[in-house]
Amino acid sequence: MPLSKAKVTQLSEFCRTFRIDVLKAIHNIQSGHPGGSLSACEILTLLYQERMNIDAKNPGDPNRDRLVLSKGHAAPMLYRNLIEKGFMPKESMSTLRHINSELQGHPSMHTPGVEIPAGPLGQGLAAAQGMALGLRLNGSPARVYVIMGDGEQDEGAIWEAATSAPKFKLNNLTAIIDYNGVQLDGTTEEIMPLRDLSAKWHSFGWNVIECNGHDLRQLNDALDACAKIEDGPSVIIAKTVKGKGVSFMEGKAAWHGKPPSDDELAMAIAELGGEK
Repeated sequence: MPLSKAKVTQLSEFCRTFRIDVLKAIHNIQSGHPGGSLSACEILTLLYQERMNIDAKNPGDPNRDRLVLSKGHAAPMLYRNLIEKGFMPKESMSTLRHINSELQGHPSMHTPGVEIPAGPLGQGLAAAQGMALGLRLNGSPARVYVIMGDGEQDEGAIWEAATSAPKFKLNNLTAIIDYNGVQLDGTTEEIMPLRDLSAKWHSFGWNVIECNGHDLRQLNDALDACAKIEDGPSVIIAKTVKGKGVSFMEGKAAWHGKPPSDDELAMAIAELGGEK
């Protein structure tokens, strides 16, 4: 269903708040990956706060939707969404990357609401495919979503899984590529050009939809379209901006794994409309 104006406003406010909270948590421990968390904000927030069938009071529901964060370095934004859904108290964000915390640098099975660990890139699509196949064999209506990075498209394991998912006609599987054009050491064009990514996925037998990954209505429409497809898996190529929302972080590879200083945090919060 299309998003109402009120719902867009609510989700946009979630995104603004989540960006601030994630930056504070990364600043607090002086370790983490702000750029990829900020670029994936609307994707994760729309899925968790609006689209996915999940319930913190019944986390083991066999018919729950599943999300695999294959680009595991965006874990802080995943955690903030899980907190908003009630899987953990809000105070948990202050323990990000601390020893013995439930919120480690990459998702782990110690974190409530996390379906599968993530760290080495390229593994998530195959895992999500296995989940989708198992759910279909069990007659479950649940859907599986996997969020990948664009730099992650360099991994051969991605394309092995991309080959087999259409064979099994996994229409309950939706992949989303956070296409921000920047990876760890530079732009994707500098490191390993992706060329026509849409044509690549289409040639592997996937239904391909491109959209603005920061436009909640476009993202929602793309997810609606995926839910109606019956002949196989879908991939959404979501055009995003690394470090979205903070001008001095946007589009810069340096912010892949750089925590903000005190002054940088203050400037970022001011830009995001938080307290001075």
